[in-house]
Amino acid sequence: MSVKLLLWVAFLLPAFAQTEPPPSANPDQLDQNGAPENAGSLSADRSVNNPSPSPEVIKPKDYHDASGYLHPFRRMGGFILEDQKATWTSPFHTSKKDAKWWLIFGGATGAMIAGDKYISKNAPNNPTLKHLGDSVSYLGTPYTLMPITAGMYFGGTALGSDHFREAGLLSFEALADVTIVELTLKSIFDRQRPLEGHGDGEFEASSSPRYNSSFPSGHSIETFALASVVAHEYPHKRWVQVLAYCYAAGVIGARLAANQHFPGDVMAGGAIGWFMGDYVYGKRHNEALGEKKTAAQKIFARVRLGKE
Repeated sequence: MSVKLLLWVAFLLPAFAQTEPPPSANPDQLDQNGAPENAGSLSADRSVNNPSPSPEVIKPKDYHDASGYLHPFRRMGGFILEDQKATWTSPFHTSKKDAKWWLIFGGATGAMIAGDKYISKNAPNNPTLKHLGDSVSYLGTPYTLMPITAGMYFGGTALGSDHFREAGLLSFEALADVTIVELTLKSIFDRQRPLEGHGDGEFEASSSPRYNSSFPSGHSIETFALASVVAHEYPHKRWVQVLAYCYAAGVIGARLAANQHFPGDVMAGGAIGWFMGDYVYGKRHNEALGEKKTAAQKIFARVRLGKE
């Protein structure tokens, strides 16, 4: 792989972890840190991306006892277009506090890709492991993940739980977002899978259709987007978070065991998926549907140690 491509990958990945440009405000309305007053009151403790809140995916008029099953989907197309605009323009409005994501994920992805060939060729590889990986991989396909999101939404509607319904809707939005990103990046990079060519993972050299190339891993980006949304929706239920992330990690392990991806592919896919799930939740979550915060959370959500 050329140095140019390696640097591009390291540059591109953290772009999906960036915040939107802050809303304009009158200088008299800025707080001591230079941010608009109350700008983070709704999302300071719920999102790493900390996007400016937008219309909720479920509004009061969409509650289960006020509308039909499909009414909230009427705005979904516009939401997805808004998400895509924010995603692809994010490198042009980088904030200082995003530097850590550039350093951590950009550097880690670049380093992982540089070592992919060695890692892949020295990892355990036998028919039993590959068969197990192929079987478990089905848990990360769209025809498995989409029924899960539908089950949350329609199950929540039937049970009268708008919180559960929101989890389904946000999961659907996140999956739609990452699918567009995934197909675009795969078409751009066109990376060989481990079993293609000489197993070197060359870019712009896949024998498969460009949209089905190796980088980033589609299974990883989609399962981690779903896990991110679910974990954000239930911050007080540790077992839900553990189950969601173990599910996603299991799919990543399966793709490596099946020898369908290099470590750099699943690392990039998992990171992008998590950040986009975090973004969608921070953007669309209806605070009225969430679980009640403890007194300590309410206090520490507003504590600022130093200046950014």
